[in-house]
Amino acid sequence: MKKVLLTFVFTLISIFSFAQVDWAVDPMHSSVNFNIKHMGISFVQGRFDKFDGKASTKGNTLDNADLNFTVEVNSINTGVEMRDKHLKSGDFFDAEKYPTMNFVTTSITKDKNNSYILKGKLTIKDVTRDISVPVTFGGVTKNQQGKEVMGIQTTFKVNRLDYDIKYDPTGTGVAKDVDVSLYFELAKL
Repeated sequence: MKKVLLTFVFTLISIFSFAQVDWAVDPMHSSVNFNIKHMGISFVQGRFDKFDGKASTKGNTLDNADLNFTVEVNSINTGVEMRDKHLKSGDFFDAEKYPTMNFVTTSITKDKNNSYILKGKLTIKDVTRDISVPVTFGGVTKNQQGKEVMGIQTTFKVNRLDYDIKYDPTGTGVAKDVDVSLYFELAKL
């Protein structure tokens, strides 16, 4: 009888520890940022103010997680209205025709020290490419309302020419590579 009871308890623990957990990005505690070299001597920093994301995990880790993030292109904000308008134009993002950028996971593997390698498909404009980025898993805790939250962050480079953003293709005035930094706090649903 003891063996049956122990088997039942271990089975329940296994089921609950590997149950699917759904999370949603908390925009008040998250940010989508970029940094690009200008004229070879300085940098322009910016962010996207509207974005959304969801994650499905097995328990409270990123092991075998599925992540899906969307950024609204019209929410680009560099602090200069004229530049933002130009970035939304056909020279850059063509926000009217392509209102969102999207990322969907294809795999995630644990590296070391709470680090993961996230592989997925990034779509900007009408171009989808496979990318691989390092992700730091900040862990899981409870917020002020007692709700479980998870923290993740990543920093990586994107060559804008790979995504049909062809303005200044020489990279002399506007660099080819864009540094992207994402900081997400996700709340358990």
